[in-house]
Amino acid sequence: MFTQRAAGIKREFGSNVGGIGGGFGGRAPEVITHSGYPHRLQMYNKPPELEITIEEFESFALDRLQVLKAVEMAQLRGQGTDDCRRRINESLSKYLPMHSDRMGGTRPRQIIAERRKDHISHFILRLAFSRSEDLRQWFLRQETALFRHRYREVDSADRQSLLNEISFDLKILSPQEKAKFIEEMDIKGFYPQDEQLFEVDFRRVLDLVGRRQAILRKGRAYIAQSNLATLVINEYQKRLGRALEICAKALPRMDEDERLLPILQNMSSQYGSQEYQSTNAAGAVTADSVDSLTAHFPLCMRQLHGKLKEESHLKHFGRMQFGLFLKGIGLSLPEALLYWRKAFSRMTDDQFQKGYAYNIRHNYGMEGKRTDYTPYSCGKIITTNAPSSGDHHGCPFRHSGQDKLRAMLFHGGLKDSEVRDVADYAQKGHYQIACTKYLELQIQKRRGGGKPSVLAGSQANSGVVIESITHPNQYFDLSLGDGQLKNNNSNGSGKYAASYGSTQNYQR
Repeated sequence: MFTQRAAGIKREFGSNVGGIGGGFGGRAPEVITHSGYPHRLQMYNKPPELEITIEEFESFALDRLQVLKAVEMAQLRGQGTDDCRRRINESLSKYLPMHSDRMGGTRPRQIIAERRKDHISHFILRLAFSRSEDLRQWFLRQETALFRHRYREVDSADRQSLLNEISFDLKILSPQEKAKFIEEMDIKGFYPQDEQLFEVDFRRVLDLVGRRQAILRKGRAYIAQSNLATLVINEYQKRLGRALEICAKALPRMDEDERLLPILQNMSSQYGSQEYQSTNAAGAVTADSVDSLTAHFPLCMRQLHGKLKEESHLKHFGRMQFGLFLKGIGLSLPEALLYWRKAFSRMTDDQFQKGYAYNIRHNYGMEGKRTDYTPYSCGKIITTNAPSSGDHHGCPFRHSGQDKLRAMLFHGGLKDSEVRDVADYAQKGHYQIACTKYLELQIQKRRGGGKPSVLAGSQANSGVVIESITHPNQYFDLSLGDGQLKNNNSNGSGKYAASYGSTQNYQR
């Protein structure tokens, strides 16, 4: 992406864009004093003011992105369980380790380097994920979940150090004040006897108030020490949410930077995005066999297929999304031309040839720049070209209203309780998890019921670890293989590859 000349470019992380500027140079960064990172928890209030190399800029951000994806999957698949904790810790250990300075065997220089990487990578992704509301909300959810996990994992000394840095308007009640308050409010037994009691503005702990884990008096909430985590996490989430909004407003200034913009755009495009090369599980697909395969289409493609049959037409983005998907499952150019001609049955041959045949050949690399275009990933479908009136493309879990989505799920054979579960994931913004759950339920039904299959994190026969649905063609291959990637390629090399490792992997 960058040439050797770029190694001489120097920039500083600054506050010009919501807490981050550019920030790379050719020489190795200077070691930061230990006082810059006194503990393992950060609120990320101040941007890093230092130089980093282009390689660090990219690798730091990609590593953190891996962690955030792991956090999303772990908490959704086993929220509050030991397995969830283990999965997140494994990812952190691999990509963003953070050793305690009270542990033996870890050098101070290593501790500083780890905390520096954590600091820088957060601000890079903050900038990359400020580009749209969907991206901001995803980043905010995962960063908050990561902070919650870390807060619970660190020791009390790290927690106390963080509390000392944050101005909460927090008052600690003395034992005498605690006893008097409990007596006056007649709430004996409400708080643990051996825990300190804290007084704070009730607006900071609305969730505790809602769960009846705090007592209110004159606009102040009284919480036990065991609930301090909620206070800290709420404050982190609120501050980060504000910072993302500020960053979004300042983004136009970054569009002029030709060095940073491609990297940042690629970072955000990889939200839920992976390159996928089909295993060609269906073999050679013909125009006549497409309809027989629709049971294995993801919901987005079922919707497009259904509307195409119903209206004998799709608008541009619908044709692009569905046409490239069909190309990905094995529909050749001659068969594609035949399929679309039959589908557009209400127009003449001349209308089809002049208005549509060229674009179909273009998608197969036979016209224009001769680019062999690839099917759209979930990330691209979710975050670009949102459908408007009369459009049928997009992701139903993201772009359909709850009533319409529930009707589609029910029509797909799900029970009422299953519809609620899947729709709930979508309503909370976990669109790809909802799609993954939908596939699992479909496979479960084909297997004759029983406990739901667990695809996420399981080892398929192909030797590929499947974490979640990130591509419509991946969904198709898994559905056709009954939960496993079956390979019919002549070279025997079906491929499911994350595109996180390089900014070279752009998607159309």
